[in-house]
Amino acid sequence: MLQAFKPSPNMPSSAFFSPSLLLATLLVLATALDVVRGIIKLPGSIVVPAVLVFGDSIVDPGNNNNLPTIAKANFPPYGQNFMGGKPSGRFSNGKIPSDLIVEQLGIKELLPAYLDPKLQPAELPTGVSFASGGCGYDPLTAKLSIHAIDLDSQLKLFKEYLAKVRAMVSENRTQSIISESLYVVVAGSNDISNTYFDSPTRRLQYDISTYTDFMVQYAKAFIQELYEIGARRIAVTGAPPMGCLPSQRTLAGGKQRECAEDYNEASTLFNSKLSEALDQFNNKYPHLRAVYIDIYTPLLSLIKNPRSYGFEVSDRGCCGTGLIEVILLCNKLNPFTCKDVSKYVFWDSYHPTEKTYVTLFIPIINSKFSSFYCGDRPC
Repeated sequence: MLQAFKPSPNMPSSAFFSPSLLLATLLVLATALDVVRGIIKLPGSIVVPAVLVFGDSIVDPGNNNNLPTIAKANFPPYGQNFMGGKPSGRFSNGKIPSDLIVEQLGIKELLPAYLDPKLQPAELPTGVSFASGGCGYDPLTAKLSIHAIDLDSQLKLFKEYLAKVRAMVSENRTQSIISESLYVVVAGSNDISNTYFDSPTRRLQYDISTYTDFMVQYAKAFIQELYEIGARRIAVTGAPPMGCLPSQRTLAGGKQRECAEDYNEASTLFNSKLSEALDQFNNKYPHLRAVYIDIYTPLLSLIKNPRSYGFEVSDRGCCGTGLIEVILLCNKLNPFTCKDVSKYVFWDSYHPTEKTYVTLFIPIINSKFSSFYCGDRPC
């Protein structure tokens, strides 16, 4: 395991809290008044007090901003369509899936980064993201990204978060947040693309079948620990069609930049094993709902048939040439960035646009939400 992540001295614990409990209470009330109207109608006695997110750059809203890692997106043109064009650290031109989830549930408009030094106390009881661009299930993946926060360390941050929540609200309220919140885990992409195919270390140790077993082993351990802490509603996304991402087309798709089928086969193999593992969890624990979220199928359909979904370009990103630019290579000095991002499935060579996330995740959120419950009540 990697050494546990330690917050920088520039991010003191006190930065998350106001000395005035009254001020915190007022901020909570203000946030409640400003929250967006939820699209999902919660049945019966169902309550979703918070959304708590773990994983990689797909759901990192800026946790990496103040870390000494190359996996950052807190500079233009990232965020060009986000809240007045200000880059937040989200690896897209706008909102990311974690934002769409809390918006659809009517909890708040955006899900903030836990390590944001400007994070207000009022945000804590309604959820945060601990995700870190560059991490994966494999502990080596975060290490290859240089100081990305691995999943073990994200769990440590989550436990720290719970201590802060307990200091703000009652123990009963804290337990409700733990047991009734929606947990979202998004990981695996970096393991397949960066750690297995683009780095020789793991390929010397494993073939793709045994490596995906290795990934699922770590995924199961992570979900088990969430369950032991008290999580009961856990959404876990599978890997996307990695071989059809623009960067993988460029690196492994030949002269014609076709989808790299070995990457896609790795994704489908991992996904089938992950889905089976989640079924085993549900059978073992009657009150747990660990739900597999298929990203592979709808994204592949969108990539193969972009015009059917209102897009025009799916084989390259908007940023730069779109062939290889991601993180530091996607910058405002590149003169080739597209003029109309709405035509593009991908923002950079690895991450989708906000429009793509809306196209994919809004239907998924609405169709899958009932899977976390037994009719109109918690299981």
